[in-house]
Amino acid sequence: MSANLLNTKLEFAKTVVQKAGVFIKQHLSDDLEISEKTHFDDLVTNVDREVQDQILTQIQSTFPGDSVLAEENDVRHDISDGNVWVLDPIDGTTNFIVQRDNFAVMLAYYEAGVGKIGVILDVMNDNLYWGDGTSAYKNETQIHLTVKPLRQSLIGVNTYMYRTNAGGLLDLSHESLGVRAIGSAGIEYVNILDGKIWGYFSNLSPWDYAAGAVLIAPFGYVTQQIDGSPLAFEGRQMMMSVPNDQLDKIKAYLK
Repeated sequence: MSANLLNTKLEFAKTVVQKAGVFIKQHLSDDLEISEKTHFDDLVTNVDREVQDQILTQIQSTFPGDSVLAEENDVRHDISDGNVWVLDPIDGTTNFIVQRDNFAVMLAYYEAGVGKIGVILDVMNDNLYWGDGTSAYKNETQIHLTVKPLRQSLIGVNTYMYRTNAGGLLDLSHESLGVRAIGSAGIEYVNILDGKIWGYFSNLSPWDYAAGAVLIAPFGYVTQQIDGSPLAFEGRQMMMSVPNDQLDKIKAYLK
């Protein structure tokens, strides 16, 4: 793909995500229609669905040859098959429902399984993080991240994995200054970009990590399964986003 077309798609992604943020804020005071998906704490709202429909429609009308992998309504496509947009309309839906805070809109673009664009909007703080896999920006300022050693840092975690020592996460946490859990992968990823946490461990679906993986890659981060194998971009998997140059040091704790 030409650089011009990729830049067009990047600007498109930034625009539709920002518009989605405006739409969500306009409906913060609404009485939400809340439905359970797989469990009482796996929730979706009418706003999630409306945001997904809006962005999906814009992708299909602007780039009709592209495909979409999205959280709601069983919109699925093989990440390795052509040009694929990966969408999470509201990441951190429970936070959105209960707190009206700590949630994000995330959109990524992949070509033949390779991440080319990542966009995350921290909706309530109105901060847009975006990049092309070679550099990343917060609003209009380029991000320059210096990654500290684990023993000088905090880790972002999934609370169940941490409590149960899944993947050896509890053991690893003893080598850090502590853990933090927010309930939104998007907010965890922007916390990495802001230098607030060293890495992120969770049990995620593709739309939860697709954009974040692209955004943190320029700073030497890898996003993979806990056991070191590649992510499948299908179903939930225990995964981590960590500095590649510190990977060998933490392998002894992971299982």
